[in-house]
Amino acid sequence: MRSYEPRGEDEAADIVRDAADRAERLRLIGGDTKAAIGRPPQDEATLSARGLSGITLYEPAEMVVGARAGTPLAEVRDLLAGRGQMLPFEPVDHRALLGSSGEPTIGAVAAINNSGPRRINAGAARDSLIGVRFVNGRGEVIKSGGRVMKNVTGLDLVKLMAGSWGTLGFLTEVIFKVLPVQERVLTLVLEGLDDARAVEALCTALGSPFELTGAAHLPAGIADARALTLMRIEGFSASLDYRAGEIRRLLKRFGPVTLVEGEAAGTLWTAVRDASFFAGSGEAVWRLSTAPTHGPAVAAAIGRNVAARWFYDWGGGLIWVATGVGEDAGAGAIRAALRPIGGHATLVRAPEPVRAAVPVFEPMAEALMRVSHGLKTAHDPAGIFNPGRMYAGI
Repeated sequence: MRSYEPRGEDEAADIVRDAADRAERLRLIGGDTKAAIGRPPQDEATLSARGLSGITLYEPAEMVVGARAGTPLAEVRDLLAGRGQMLPFEPVDHRALLGSSGEPTIGAVAAINNSGPRRINAGAARDSLIGVRFVNGRGEVIKSGGRVMKNVTGLDLVKLMAGSWGTLGFLTEVIFKVLPVQERVLTLVLEGLDDARAVEALCTALGSPFELTGAAHLPAGIADARALTLMRIEGFSASLDYRAGEIRRLLKRFGPVTLVEGEAAGTLWTAVRDASFFAGSGEAVWRLSTAPTHGPAVAAAIGRNVAARWFYDWGGGLIWVATGVGEDAGAGAIRAALRPIGGHATLVRAPEPVRAAVPVFEPMAEALMRVSHGLKTAHDPAGIFNPGRMYAGI
């Protein structure tokens, strides 16, 4: 298979124009750590962002960082950490879950809208993404957004590119807003709650003024023999002591609340972020999104129909579900459980034959599919970028 690795944006544009003329289908990659997510590839060549690396903009006082799309995520994190800053949305590292290697890139963070536990407080990756440069399917270089947040009119290409999984354009540069690293991080833990009671506790805490930056529930057997309900708060030390005391009083009816901080708590939140509880298990893994208060009912409905285990993030609104691979990896039961309540399910890990047979991303209504098809045609008329990765026929 042919592989392209441009060293500059203009070279990338030339490659795309030539590929479009030949109708050569391209698989877009960064660090190639998430190749196993999506429908099986239908490409004839790869177009890699690895050669497009390096920080292009960093203004600590303005809390803005920009980098070429192939820049390793670790390089961006290290740069920010040196000035006491961070990416707000805590991107997931999929390598343990998928058994992949390589280095995640900052462009891929934008391309898949990669967002972890802190999303409940800081928003998703797309909420911090303020500028992009990309090559469209005609080989044209497009710039959208810039160094500051501002209102826009018309089609906001920055937000459109976030979560498009490389189907609309080849990202060459991304710009994010960043936040200061907090002085102290504290995790409050309730033990032994069932799912419904745990989510009730999380929603109670999230509805308070005490600003949680993480809210997860791990049923018994996921991380410990007992169920663990986790709430994370961050900030100045004196503020945390006060907020922890108030949250303890608020949640008194749910049982005693213990406090954990340091490496043990950090390791637990990393496992929640990366769903590494399911790493190496051989099960199919799904990522479900629904209203937090509906999470336990959705999980229970799935458990009644297929063998499954799960845990919750985002206060119950995000459910990671592991199922047997089987014929459809539990797709029928999962989507049936979501249908009356609302939400969507993404198949994150499964063998290629399953990903070919089962819709990996949530099926769209006919009207939305027409819109998606129109956007694909407008940005990639020859259909050369990641064809069919998200939906068959697009």
